[in-house]
Amino acid sequence: MAIQLTRTVQKGGCAAKIAATTLREVLGRIDLSSKDPAVLIDGKNFDDAGIYRINEEVALVQTLDFFTPIVDTPFLFGQVAATNALSDVYAMGGTPKTAMAILAFPLSTLEPSVMREIMEGAMLKIREAGCSLLGGHSIEDDTLKFGLSVTGVVNPSLVWSNAGARAGDHLILTKAIGTGTLCAGLKNGDYSESEIKDAIDSMSTLNRVDDLLSSDEMNSIHAATDITGFGVLGHGYQLARASGVTLVFEADSLPLFERTISSLQAENLTRAHGTNRSYVENHTKIMGSPSKESLLCFFDPQTSGGLLLSVAPEKSASILTKLGSRFKGARLIGKVLPKRPHEIEIHD
Repeated sequence: MAIQLTRTVQKGGCAAKIAATTLREVLGRIDLSSKDPAVLIDGKNFDDAGIYRINEEVALVQTLDFFTPIVDTPFLFGQVAATNALSDVYAMGGTPKTAMAILAFPLSTLEPSVMREIMEGAMLKIREAGCSLLGGHSIEDDTLKFGLSVTGVVNPSLVWSNAGARAGDHLILTKAIGTGTLCAGLKNGDYSESEIKDAIDSMSTLNRVDDLLSSDEMNSIHAATDITGFGVLGHGYQLARASGVTLVFEADSLPLFERTISSLQAENLTRAHGTNRSYVENHTKIMGSPSKESLLCFFDPQTSGGLLLSVAPEKSASILTKLGSRFKGARLIGKVLPKRPHEIEIHD
């Protein structure tokens, strides 16, 4: 019988992240600021990556991401983990250039061939991104974990961050929602990988958009973040807070995978569904009466989720059309308003 990686861990993918509330509480007590003027973006706004200026035309984009298995097949796990790590560079408007692998591997319970298959899957996506793997570090551990530290480049004047959203912008999401509940269902034995193929394909799709858009359209993206373990509302709240605005989401516009709602109805949930709700509940106003499952979609912890883009309204239609050629789930899901009492509003 083939190894089922999700059965070897308690939590999988980005659902295993430390709760955002806990991170803010801990990191808020530590001075993480830098005196170096070349540091353009650090971790204070929970951005997706750091930015370090080299000169007037080049800045480094630096990030690191790793997690436990989110799917059962080692080759697919490698693809998803690599795609997820590379996404942080794309979320800053950058281009990935080099990567270092991070691997914790239980040699006492898994064959070395599993390690090779994970790396082969990762290399497929690293090469697709035009990136180079330079090396890495591995340890023997009781629990399998894999990911990448990625360095990219970006023009310092063209950096995206989560602090640039403007009132009047439209909100575009590039990928459908539901990987948290669907992969919980996979781990619980409710689904096979083939039954959630749409989610796995999405998690394995690079969040690259610069090759689809004109320079004018790229400049019309005022803010960006990738939607991962804190869900749409967690990452949306961080963007709204950093930008000093309110984000309005339309509940019926959120793109979903085929089985997302039925999986939520079957209560395929993770701890992150609850911690994500706790993180944003005091900053969110719900208008109307969306269903329990509709609300859960906003808290669903995504692994290798889509980019949330805050886009100039006059360019949103053309950008959405072009994104749709690669991202089947790309949708206009809301808008940006001047700061109101709550950072997030959900309209039914």
